[in-house]
Amino acid sequence: MNWLQLHIYIEPQQVQKLEDALELCSAISITFQDRADEPIYEPGVGETPLWPSIKATALFNPDTDPAGITKKLCGELGVLDIDCEIETLHDRDWEREWLDHFQPIRCGNKLWICPGWHEPPDPNAINVVLDPGLAFGTGTHETTKLCLQWLDQAQVNQNHVLDFGCGSGILGIAALLLGAKHVTFVDNDPQAIAATLANLNKNNCHAKSYEVVHADAFVDKKDTAPPGPFELVIANILAQPLIDLAEQLCSLMSSDAELVLSGIRSNQKMAVEAAYDEQISFFPALSENNWLCLTGVKK
Repeated sequence: MNWLQLHIYIEPQQVQKLEDALELCSAISITFQDRADEPIYEPGVGETPLWPSIKATALFNPDTDPAGITKKLCGELGVLDIDCEIETLHDRDWEREWLDHFQPIRCGNKLWICPGWHEPPDPNAINVVLDPGLAFGTGTHETTKLCLQWLDQAQVNQNHVLDFGCGSGILGIAALLLGAKHVTFVDNDPQAIAATLANLNKNNCHAKSYEVVHADAFVDKKDTAPPGPFELVIANILAQPLIDLAEQLCSLMSSDAELVLSGIRSNQKMAVEAAYDEQISFFPALSENNWLCLTGVKK
């Protein structure tokens, strides 16, 4: 079965009105994408930011009259014409294509990230089982991959590790499978907390070897001993939060502890390093496609 697909180019203020109009026109599905190359890397919890220029894609039954749809949309939007493209979408095994998109990823010499439906390419390697989901971190993005490659070469055996902004939990789980004694996972997104717990279970991580904490509870431990100290702190978030968190993250580190910071663009390197300079000695940055991972040791 084939489908009729409309691509409509709009401004952010038109989104809700267009969505309502498409629903009146019996659209089967509606999606919104960035028309240009201006990605939104990590919205705040509960936020739904939009791009300056948006491409809306609506799917209709194949017998739908495209001319009638565009005419009706113009009427609902109160415009004479709309900027749109019409195409026929040929039916495919979409589930199979989605599954095939996610393949095992090798991250160094001994570490692999494997979707649950794949047999590990190297059964004798350290294989992190992780399926794509709503939380950030599958190993495909440069920021995560650089951290995993660092972990593959690191000595984390018996370390107490903090995975701050854990997302899917991929980095902390990799650390556990590589021999870390205990990992504390922290995030401010409930979806990330749920994803991390699910992924810990998939990887058969022992409950005594980890703690998963919402960021609010982690920061506000007034009636208990402060968390840490940690021999390794990993934070794969964004440059500005890393700068804001510099004092707090350094305070959680033991003497000679290692620090891994990722989610940083090349032009943000100096600002991030400056925020940590008093307490951290940095090594040369790891980089891929204009993304950086900064690693260092507490002075």
